[in-house]
Parts: sequence; C-alpha cells; structure tokens
Amino acid sequence: MKPEIIRTKLLDWYATHRRRLPWRATSDPYAIWVSEVMLQQTQVATAIPYYLRFMDRFPTPAHLAAADIQAVLKLWEGLGYYSRARNLHRAAGMVASRFNGRVPDDPEEFQSLPGVGDYIAAAVLSIAFGRVLPVVDGNVKRVLSRLLEIDTPVNQSGAHKVFKVPAMDFICPKRPADFNQAIMELGALVCRPKNPDCVTCPLADLCRANRHNTTTEYPKRNPSRKVPHRHMAISVILKRGKMLAVQRPAEGLLGGLWEFPAVPVDRDQFNEQELESMIAAETGLKIAVNRRLTRIRHAYTHFTLSGDVYLCRHVAGRVRLKNAQDHRWVTLRSLTRLPLHKANHKFLDALRSVLLKREGENVKSVER
Repeated sequence: MKPEIIRTKLLDWYATHRRRLPWRATSDPYAIWVSEVMLQQTQVATAIPYYLRFMDRFPTPAHLAAADIQAVLKLWEGLGYYSRARNLHRAAGMVASRFNGRVPDDPEEFQSLPGVGDYIAAAVLSIAFGRVLPVVDGNVKRVLSRLLEIDTPVNQSGAHKVFKVPAMDFICPKRPADFNQAIMELGALVCRPKNPDCVTCPLADLCRANRHNTTTEYPKRNPSRKVPHRHMAISVILKRGKMLAVQRPAEGLLGGLWEFPAVPVDRDQFNEQELESMIAAETGLKIAVNRRLTRIRHAYTHFTLSGDVYLCRHVAGRVRLKNAQDHRWVTLRSLTRLPLHKANHKFLDALRSVLLKREGENVKSVER
C-alpha cells in the first residue's frame, strides 16, 4: 500500500469535507493545545462552547498561569476529567516561567509539561509548528485497523506503539498538520465506530476490511471489565439558611471541586442514624436527618454511582474535616460561584424548589 496514494486521497478529501472549527482558524500553539486537551474524552460539539469561553477568559499561557485554579475549574465545570484542567493550569505556569510565555516547539521540552503525552505533543507540534509527528488517537486507530486489518486490540497495553508505525509511514512530510487532521476527521465523520460510511470513504478501494467485508470486525477490542457500582449518601446540612459545602482534595478524582458532604454506604443495610454518625466523623458536626430529598445516578469512566440525597439540620459542633480540604457555608447563589461536580448538579433543581418553598412558608409565618 503506497503511502503517496493514501496521502493524496486523504488530503483531497479533507480539503473538501473538513469541518469549520474555531481552533482550525488559528496557528497559535496555545489555542491548539487547549483545544486538543478539551477534545480528549469529549465530543467536538460539547467542546466548542467550552473552548470559546476558555480562550476568551484565558487568551494566553500567561493569563491562565495567573488565574486561580478555582476559576479555571469553574470554567471547566461540566466538561469532566478535571485533571486535564489542573494539568493545563500547571503547565501554563511552567510555560510562563521556563519558556518566557511561549509554547516550546521541541517535543522533549513540550512533553516535560504536565499532561502532555505522546498524542498531545504530536497534535500540537504538527499542527502549530509543522513537526512530522503522527497522531494516534481513537479515530486514527480505527481508520488504520480497518485499512490494514490490524488485529491488535486498540485497548490493549502497547497498542499505541503498534499503530504509531503505520501512522508514521503514512504521514505526509510536507503537510503533517493537514494529514493528521485529515485522518482524525475521516475517523470522526466517515470511518465511524458504528455504521461507517464506506460508500463515501476516499480510502474505500484501498481498505482491506472493506474489500474483505470485515469492517464490523474492526477495530479489535479486548473485553471490557465489568464497571463497579457505588452508592453514596449525600447530606445537605442546613444552618441558619446556609448549607455546608466541602472541597475535595486537590489531587485525585474530581480534585479541587466542591460538593455536599457524602459518604459511601451499603444501600441495603443503611439507615439515617448511620448517616448522622458517618457525617459527624467526616465533618465534626452533629446533625439530624430531616428527610430524603431525591436519588441521583451518574456514570464515571471507571464506575457508576447512585446517591441518596438527604436534607439535614445542623444540631451542634464546628466543622473539623477528615478528608476534605476546605469548607464554606453557602447559599444557593454563592454555591453557583464554586466549581461543583456534575453529580451534585443533578439534584440542585430539587433542592432549590424545596428551599424556595421553605422561604415562602417562613415569610407567611412572619406575616401572620
């Protein structure tokens, strides 16, 4: 399979079918970097409004480096995979201090920054600086696996190195930016995971899977492990019209984000007295459970979550945190200024409705 033919067909197709995306209207390596970070684990349509808001607020590495991490996380709120935002913030600080505010065009220097792995380095340096570095993401693996009938499972350890070999063979040395974007675009628009549009594919006559009618068999994947399920009891602790919000540790899952105090429980054996005891251990507060508000469900990458949300009343004690790193007593309005993770967002409407109803009842009581 001659690389020259692959390049010509793919680049001609891309010239006609490429999508107009905001990060394709710039050659600024920082802007391209931000877009590539956001596009990891995130669909293009979801990423676009986040990208536009982020670039408006933090147009340069210096702006991002000078920002408080809480402001960065708040702008990232809802996009998920928050370690991306934390790494990007730290990396911007290093760019500002070590590289005079300029994104380095050297692969080794760029990959010394937090969160910059092989894919991010190849994408940013090829698109912004013309470096001949092949990108290997999920779209590229899917295209190559079908084109060449590669039997290596794409989710197998070491698969990246396997797919990087043909990606390097095919990349156009004169137009690496366009080629990398073209092969990713083909995977996104034509060589889709399900129902690939082989009829319109520019590589259909060269594709081995298409020729052998094995398209649905590729890419190969190792069976996924069963995703574990966790159950949490979430407490909304009310004290004089305010609620207790706590901040998660800076590192780890949802690091630095805010939430209502929550504890893992066995739903089948759980009771409200147990929640009062567990929350006391976590926060130092004596509370009384009033009633259950609602139940939420949420899916993360490595587990699913269901949570029962309880309205609670502060009885006594001062906050002494066991696992969280900070706390605030907040109103609903001030809560919206904090970066809150998505699972908590799922019951805010129900909580708002209850609190507004209580306010109305209190006003009527005073009027009487």
